Amino acid sequence: MKRRLMVPLFWRIFLLIWLAMAVTVVVSSLVSQVLLDRERAGIERQLELRDLGLEVAAIRDSRGRREAYKFLSAQGDELGLHLMMITADENERLPPAIRSRIESGWYRQKPAIVDLDGGYRLIAWPKMNGEGWLEPRVFKYIEMGFAFVLITLACWLIARFVSRPMRHMESTARAIASGNTELRVNEGIAARRDEVGQLATAFNAMTDQLCNLLERQKHLLRDISHDLRTPLARQRIAIELASEGGVEDELMASILRQNERLETMTGQILTLYRVIEQGGDIAREPIRPLELLNHVLRDAADYAEHQRVDCKLRSTPESSGVSVLGDAGLLQRAFDNILQNALDHTPPGKAVHVSLALSPGWIALTFADEGPGVADDILEHLFEPFFRADKSRGGQGWGLGLAISRDIILAHDGEIAANNGETGGLQIQVRLPVFAID
Repeated sequence: MKRRLMVPLFWRIFLLIWLAMAVTVVVSSLVSQVLLDRERAGIERQLELRDLGLEVAAIRDSRGRREAYKFLSAQGDELGLHLMMITADENERLPPAIRSRIESGWYRQKPAIVDLDGGYRLIAWPKMNGEGWLEPRVFKYIEMGFAFVLITLACWLIARFVSRPMRHMESTARAIASGNTELRVNEGIAARRDEVGQLATAFNAMTDQLCNLLERQKHLLRDISHDLRTPLARQRIAIELASEGGVEDELMASILRQNERLETMTGQILTLYRVIEQGGDIAREPIRPLELLNHVLRDAADYAEHQRVDCKLRSTPESSGVSVLGDAGLLQRAFDNILQNALDHTPPGKAVHVSLALSPGWIALTFADEGPGVADDILEHLFEPFFRADKSRGGQGWGLGLAISRDIILAHDGEIAANNGETGGLQIQVRLPVFAID
C-alpha cells in the first residue's frame, strides 16, 4: 500500500492562520487602493486643473482676489469641487481636515494640489455631494473591518476543522459504549492525512479489537457452560446410581456437594451470558420489589440458619406498594446473589440487614452485613467477573455472583454500588426506577 503524504495538524493550523492574515493584508490594501483610485479619478477626470489654475492666477493678478474667488466658486459649483487658490504662506486658510491631509506624510490619499508660477497653489477636493470623499480614519475602519471578518472566518473554519471530527468520534464512542458495537468513525475522517486521521484510524482498530475480544469472551462463556452441563448431568446420574449400589454415604455426599457446586457455577455463567447477550432487551413486567425480597429471604432461611446468621428486613410504609418493570427471575437471581454474598461473609451470631426506601422516581434496596468489610481500594472491583476479595473477606465462590447482579441491575436501567458501612461490614445499594405506586 502506498504511503500517503502526512501533513501534521500543527502546520495545517499554522498555515491557515498565516494565510488568513496574509489575505487580510492583501485584500485591505486592494480595497484601500480601489477607494483611493476612485477618489482620485473623481478629481482627475474633471477639467485640466493646471489650465484652470493658470486662468485663476491670471484673474487674480489682473482683477484681484475677489474676482478670482468668485470665478473659483463658480467653477467649483459646476465641477462639484472645492477650489482654493493660496500662496505658500496661506495654508492656514485651508480647512483643518484638508490641511491635515496635505501635511500627512504616511497617508497616500490627499487633495489634488497644483503648483503654479508665482508661488500660487491650486487646491481641489470633492464636495460631499460629488464623488465620495473619505476621511483617512474611514480607510482604517474599512481595513479593520475586513481584517475582523477574514480572521473571524478563518478561526471559525479552523475550529470547525478540528472540533467537528472530535465531536463525531465522541458521539461514536458514546454509542459504542451504549452497546452499538457496529459503529465506527467515518471513513472520511479516518482518511485525513493528519493526527486526527491517525487518531480515527487507531480508534477504529482499537474498537475492532475490543469487540472481537468481547465476542470471544461471550462465546467462551457460552461454550464452557454448555460443555460442562452435559458431563455434569451424566456425572450426577452416575453418582446417584453408585449411591444406590452401597458406596459410602459420606463419600457420596462429598461427591454430590462438589457436583452441585459445579452445576451452580455453570448456571451462574449461563446467567451472566444471558444478561450480556440480551442487554436491555429483556422481557419486562410489573414486579413488587418487597414481595420479591420476601421470597428471596424465605428461600435463604435454611442457609441463614445453618450459618447462624439472622436476616432482618425493614421497609418504609410507602415502599410496599411500589412496582418496577423487569424480569422477575433475573431480579430474584440478582437479589439472591447479593444476599448470599452477605450471608457468606457475616460471622455466626451476627445479622444481615435488608432495607427498602422510596425516593423520588427510585426504589432503593440496601443489603448490609456485619462482616469485616473490604479494603477501599478494591470496592470498585467487587462487581468484576471472577474477582474475589478473599484477602479481606475470606469467602468462597467464583466471583460471579455480584458481577451477575450488576449486569442484571444495569439491564433494568438501575444502579448498584458498594461501600463500607460506618460501623463495619459491606453495604450493597441497589436503585431501580419506579414504574408505579399503589
